Amino acid sequence: MSNETEELLKEFCDETTMLIGELDTILVELEADVAKLDKFDHFGQVIDRIRGSARSFNAAEICSFCELGKIIGIKAAQVKDEKLLQVVVAVLFDAVYILEKMVKHLRTGDRNVLQGMNTQAFITRLKWLSEKFKSVDISNNLCASQKEKELSQASIDDIMKSLGF
Repeated sequence: MSNETEELLKEFCDETTMLIGELDTILVELEADVAKLDKFDHFGQVIDRIRGSARSFNAAEICSFCELGKIIGIKAAQVKDEKLLQVVVAVLFDAVYILEKMVKHLRTGDRNVLQGMNTQAFITRLKWLSEKFKSVDISNNLCASQKEKELSQASIDDIMKSLGF
């Protein structure tokens, strides 16, 4: 790896680590009050920034993982069931923890960032949540772009498959 590539990798990981801290802060606020639905949108926006950087850095697994987090955040913003939202917050905390580990793994230069991670419990929760979200329509979400509004349930399932979940 060239010095320039190593420096770009370090900058990506440093920026992502900072944004992960912001995601944690959002989740702590949501844990205290899941009725703050705008915070789920904010979570989706922040994790989308990581996704965009990961895409430009060609970190495919991180990009896909962040896309999944973004969809969950956007869909959660449309949910009124507070018990379900509490589960969503827990799943997002898990996702942020896994994302943090993925970034630490990438920092070493290894692009297979999910390899060797025990994600089975997380995958089980994601599948359950995916089932619960099948009826959630994000077309009324003012913060979602037109492309995001067109996201189907199949996109969650496709992203999970692309990650090997």
